Amino acid sequence: MNPSAKTPIDSLRQNLRQLAILRSVLLAFLACGLLASLWVDNNNLPYAQIIIILSVFSAIQLFTLFRLRHSLPVTNSELCLQLLTDVICLNLLFYFSGGATNPFVSYLLVPICISAATLPWRFTWAIAALCILGYSNLLFFYVSLPIFAVDHMHASSQLNGHVLGMWFNFFVSAILITYFVVKMARTLREQEVVLNELREDELRNEQVIAVATLAAGAAHEVNTPLATMAVLLGELRSEHHGNAPLSDDLNLLSQQVKHCAAILKQMVQDSSVATEGEYQQQNLKIYCETIVARWQLMRPEINLALQMSVEAMGQTLEHDSRLDRAILNLLHNAADASPTRVAIDISVEQNDLCWKILDVGGGISEDLAPMLGRETISSKEHGLGLGMLLSHATIKRYGGSLVQTANKPRGTITTVKLPLLHRLEK
Repeated sequence: MNPSAKTPIDSLRQNLRQLAILRSVLLAFLACGLLASLWVDNNNLPYAQIIIILSVFSAIQLFTLFRLRHSLPVTNSELCLQLLTDVICLNLLFYFSGGATNPFVSYLLVPICISAATLPWRFTWAIAALCILGYSNLLFFYVSLPIFAVDHMHASSQLNGHVLGMWFNFFVSAILITYFVVKMARTLREQEVVLNELREDELRNEQVIAVATLAAGAAHEVNTPLATMAVLLGELRSEHHGNAPLSDDLNLLSQQVKHCAAILKQMVQDSSVATEGEYQQQNLKIYCETIVARWQLMRPEINLALQMSVEAMGQTLEHDSRLDRAILNLLHNAADASPTRVAIDISVEQNDLCWKILDVGGGISEDLAPMLGRETISSKEHGLGLGMLLSHATIKRYGGSLVQTANKPRGTITTVKLPLLHRLEK
């Protein structure tokens, strides 16, 4: 995983931290404005009420700063509640300082902009509605200040063209910001998710290429010792032809050496086919039964429960041996985790082949779950972590997906989805 990529939780914490900094600046300006108002004569400012509101606002800010010192996760609801608190405190301050005639009332657009850029649309519309409602109430209910009167000749008039124009400008701005900025922020977040996935795929592909390079070198180096062992075993069989027990052991070793050599040869052939992009199409029922049969031959001790939906019988799948090995790796992992019982459910969901492999093992720890398939990390004592890495990379290349979830009360559910071709004609 790319260490520079931020998770949603990290982004929310950073957004709350930026909001706290902005609120500190706002409180500093409000305190300076309150001190400056002391030099103005006849401003009729209700200092007691304003000081109480500023004290509560400052206490909330101190609590937020203290909360940011702890590692508790920040949620969208908490960030929305923080913005709603700002809106309420600002509306109370504007109520005691001229209401809609206060030239700084347009600051209510700031919480809307922050919400539109950082929160889902439902939170933003709630904050926008509260700001518009608060501004509308400030047109009629407020403590008037002569210094903010637009027309001193009609200072007693609650409404005038200028104030109504300010309100209409605020209303239109709030609606436009909420609609367009929310859409833009959503698009940016979706693009960020796609970019993070591409970075992870690139890192995974680099690891796979490194493993493939090492495997090719190892195959080349192993081929020579295998040939030497085959020659020596042939000579030993000739020398000890009369010793039946030893001959049986030598024959078994010869078979194993030939089997290893055949595997290396098949690996080279499969690599050539995969490089040239040659795939074979096979009936889905035959393909799935072949994979399960191969696995059962290798793991006959497993108690298997197999279910295959009828609708999957007439489908076809395009594949090569890499996909076979990816599914076999997952089946082997399930068998290693649950030596007594493994269940396989094969079905078709829309246009995807769906394999669900259920085991009753110990499950995957929360620490390893985000890294499996992305890094060479294994949950097994003697595992290398290559199986999950290669399976993830292979299934991803086929346009599929691999997800592992908890199988309650214990175990793991491994879900593989692969795109299918057209239905075979009868």
